[in-house]
Amino acid sequence: MFIDTHTHLFLEEFNHDRKEAVQRAIDVGVNQLILPNVDSETLPALKKMVNDFPAICHPLFGLHPGSVKENFKEELAIVREHLNDERCIGIGEIGLDFYWDDTFRKEQFEAFDTQIKWAAEKNLPIVIHLRNSYQEVIDIVRSNLQLGIKGVFHCFTGTKEEATEIIEMGFLLGIGGIVTFKNSGLSETLKHIDPANLVIETDSPYLAPVPFRGKRNESSYIVKVVEKLAEIYQLTKEEVAEITTTSAKNLFQI
Repeated sequence: MFIDTHTHLFLEEFNHDRKEAVQRAIDVGVNQLILPNVDSETLPALKKMVNDFPAICHPLFGLHPGSVKENFKEELAIVREHLNDERCIGIGEIGLDFYWDDTFRKEQFEAFDTQIKWAAEKNLPIVIHLRNSYQEVIDIVRSNLQLGIKGVFHCFTGTKEEATEIIEMGFLLGIGGIVTFKNSGLSETLKHIDPANLVIETDSPYLAPVPFRGKRNESSYIVKVVEKLAEIYQLTKEEVAEITTTSAKNLFQI
């Protein structure tokens, strides 16, 4: 059985076949879906999906760095309110993203740090999104380690040295479809990393694995990620499932 630790099946890309996409995931062995939020606009769809599929869906609440704008404090107040939801199993996705625009750089730092503090207060794991901001994210996470924070670096694509640094801080690496891309280099990096430090994810509808690259991603495609990890580590798919599921359950307490 697999846990997709990062999927956005609540987004509009699935409005015409969400129920079928969930069933396809169940059919290949996915028995838990973890749904990170983006901002207040995506909250209604996320909560509806959790209500519609309560046995399989678990919500995270957070403010994505790409959604940090002038009104970020209002957005954070909404996140804070939702952290009281007893179904909430983490804060995410949060982080720093300076790839397209760093107009709200200062605000992104404040939003990230604030949500980390809430995670420590609530004893909840964090799911970190980063782009063009590796060192900045590492620095802010390290400065908060004394609070006992834990979590996962979502969509990890870094080097062996970066992976080691993240793991030494007690965090896990989220591995998705990029590991199947021939020129990503991620396979070589992971050969040096104990699979017990990994959780698997799709980030659907984004970053579909080979042979679906360029198409809409969905949680059932996590099998392709598992197959690639089995190849890298010379394990069976069942062994990869057991290892990554154990890590996910321990982190998210599900």
